[in-house]
Amino acid sequence: MDIMTNKDTSLKTKLFVYGLLIFFALLYLGPFLWTLSSSFKHADAVFDWPFHLIPKDPTLQNYVKVFTTVPYGRWLFNSAFVTLTIVVSNLFLSSLAGYAFARIDFPGRDIIFMGLLGTMMIPGPVTIVPVFSLMSMLEWVNTYKALIFPGITGAFGIFLMRQFFQSIPMSLEDAARIDGLGRFGIWWRIVMPLAKPALGALTIFTFMGQWNNFMWPFLLTSTEDMFTLTVGMNAFKGQYRTLWNLVLTGSVLMAIPVIIVFIIFQNYFIKGVSFSGIKG
Repeated sequence: MDIMTNKDTSLKTKLFVYGLLIFFALLYLGPFLWTLSSSFKHADAVFDWPFHLIPKDPTLQNYVKVFTTVPYGRWLFNSAFVTLTIVVSNLFLSSLAGYAFARIDFPGRDIIFMGLLGTMMIPGPVTIVPVFSLMSMLEWVNTYKALIFPGITGAFGIFLMRQFFQSIPMSLEDAARIDGLGRFGIWWRIVMPLAKPALGALTIFTFMGQWNNFMWPFLLTSTEDMFTLTVGMNAFKGQYRTLWNLVLTGSVLMAIPVIIVFIIFQNYFIKGVSFSGIKG
């Protein structure tokens, strides 16, 4: 009887857990499915009730209009160029700095690292005015330089890479040093290939943060040809009417690169977060 009771309890627990997971999955997927469905609907059918997941009269005109009514292709290029440049620079500079903090015992290393971590506690909006003033003084406003340089590296990326590098056995580096490799050679040939999980996690964090960034491009760009996708989407918002079918279509197109990046790097993301000590 005890065995049967334990089995029943275990089954009920599993059903409850799976039911809870399905509920939250639908809760998060619901808005995306509605957005995807609405992107194939006519403007007057977006808010129809009852809601139909499969449109009654599907159309691809929304996707055509997104690229013909506004310079969506240009905005897509701007977002891709800025985001990819920042991702690559973060991977390179954060891994270099993280390796230095993990392996090089220079004077004041720990104090500098703690100060660097302290900058993560500063709210982003606090730095907007001074950074904008600097960009204006350099005459970089409404240029790619203003969109890229403030994000080329960050405290979080350095922290992530430093934590991962500390988990790599020193014996590997000692063996490489005996074989004649210098500090940079060890970093590039030995450490970096082992750091793929952390690099994958940093890629996802950085890509998502920059791709979805609205405030900074909104403040720094003033001409349509410099808009990123997040800023350009405002073009569908009018004073008296918002073209929700085009807004939702543009949102679907914006989400595709993020989904692709996450699918490619998801395994590295999970391993990187686990091995880098973020979980505590």
